[in-house]
Amino acid sequence: MDLKRSIESVKKSFLADVEKFPTDPQEQELLRVRYFGRKGEIASLFQQLKDADPSDRPKFGQQLNSLRDELSNAFKEISGADDIDDQADEDQRIDYSLPGFNFSTGSIHPLHQILKEIKDIFISIGFSVAYGPEIDDDYHNFQALNIPKHHPARDMQDTFFVDDNTVLRTHTSNVQIHLMENQNPPLRYIVPGRVYRNEAISFKSYCLFHQVEGLYVDKNVSFPDLKGTLELFVKRCFGDDVKMRFRPSFFPFTEPSAEVDIACVMCRGVGCRICSQTGWLEVLGSGMVHPAVFENVGYDTSKYTGFAFGVGIERITMLKYGIDDIRKFFENDLRFLRQF
Repeated sequence: MDLKRSIESVKKSFLADVEKFPTDPQEQELLRVRYFGRKGEIASLFQQLKDADPSDRPKFGQQLNSLRDELSNAFKEISGADDIDDQADEDQRIDYSLPGFNFSTGSIHPLHQILKEIKDIFISIGFSVAYGPEIDDDYHNFQALNIPKHHPARDMQDTFFVDDNTVLRTHTSNVQIHLMENQNPPLRYIVPGRVYRNEAISFKSYCLFHQVEGLYVDKNVSFPDLKGTLELFVKRCFGDDVKMRFRPSFFPFTEPSAEVDIACVMCRGVGCRICSQTGWLEVLGSGMVHPAVFENVGYDTSKYTGFAFGVGIERITMLKYGIDDIRKFFENDLRFLRQF
């Protein structure tokens, strides 16, 4: 049936129905829905308009508008309704007396909460924030950081290799090389970001984690400067009464090197599986930037010194919130995430 005949048919049918207009309100509503509802006869005619010949659409559009106005005015006059278009279909009506819906609000992931806290601490003492590539070449991730070809970190069991000369970065330390290649001292940066290690997934290790690298280079930077900076960070992060210690260590890109431990927050220093019964937990690694690293970026080692450190965001978050399994950060379990 073409649109013109459909218009005539609907008008004829409507006039026949209103001649015997029902007195029952429910039957009146059914009649209204039949012609003026969202899926009613008039709405169906407007749907057919898109299939009409483009040259005929203006003419049929005027006819449909006139038909809608004529039939709606007739219905309102007979029924006494003020407005039929604003009435919803029976199944679309809203009962405003019903209780409302509760919409749960989201929250920031605990890792990002701790990352923001760490960034705020270091920004407050003059550090800037920098970012760099997660996929980098062998030189920036290893060689420039005084990690030679034979170093165990290059073994396939520790590093994800894209090809022979490209890796997923194993630390954010690669960015310090990019920074020093492009800027002259003084530099004072922290570098947050994702890092990757080819490790077995367990309650205490994962193949992906987050790290904040710190770098400070200037004239006369000393190890006491490093200790003071990290003591301030640890106390702001864990509280003034936290027990901490500096423990000699080794990193290829720093000399001397030290790891910072705090008393285990799980067992209060007594000894548990989290701290391997030692009563202490490592929170970060640090040291004075190795002269070989400065030489690789063209810095004068007789003029400049500096320190660097690396903080694991997952480790800090686990310690602050008493979380005993790193895998929980990546499982997207709402029962876990809703606690933050």
